[in-house]
Amino acid sequence: MAILSVEHSDQLFWLGRYSERVYTTIRGFAERFDSVMDVKTEEYVEYCKRQEIPNIYTSKEDFVRRYCFDESDPNSIYSNLMRAFDNAVVLREEIGSETLSYIQLAVYAMNKAKVSDAPLIHLQRVVDNIMAFWGMADDDIDRDCVRRILKLGKQVERIDIYARMKMAPKKIKKEVKRLNGQVGKTGLQYSMVRLAHLNYIVEVEPVDYDQIVEDVDQLFDEGTEKIVAGF
Repeated sequence: MAILSVEHSDQLFWLGRYSERVYTTIRGFAERFDSVMDVKTEEYVEYCKRQEIPNIYTSKEDFVRRYCFDESDPNSIYSNLMRAFDNAVVLREEIGSETLSYIQLAVYAMNKAKVSDAPLIHLQRVVDNIMAFWGMADDDIDRDCVRRILKLGKQVERIDIYARMKMAPKKIKKEVKRLNGQVGKTGLQYSMVRLAHLNYIVEVEPVDYDQIVEDVDQLFDEGTEKIVAGF
């Protein structure tokens, strides 16, 4: 049996989270802020609050530009993509060079967007390359444990963002159901209490979005260790 190191399992998990964060954030950002003229000050302030991002921006124009492309802003889409890239590079042997290449292409598209007069076109290419990354990961990664931990990170991040953005409860329930199908297959230890509570609160009305965020983010942090069993 091949054993995946604790360090690499953690990097896979966060590669899944960061790549999903970039994908879902760009899609949501494009829907809300496709034109600076349409952005109301209170809207981006509320957006920062929901995402727990410090509102360091001086105007709506400053927010749109820096939140997308400022590499010195740790909360920017750019910074999260670079974290995904850094993890992917370290994991080249686990995920394969071709899978890694799509994260590299996403970085290239992000850099093009940064200097473009029509950044949303290039941001869409970032999204397309993230989707291609996930497709290649499914097709090209041979080890089940690698694919499953990667997908688990993706699922955790998606639930977190959906809850923060107060999306329709049925969408969150769907993702929690998928999480249930993934979490027990990874070999990672997790809090069964948190998972049970997460499954409970998504069925209760009105939905407690803040509690969903807390439960999913603490799923692997309460009295558990990130240990991967042999596969």
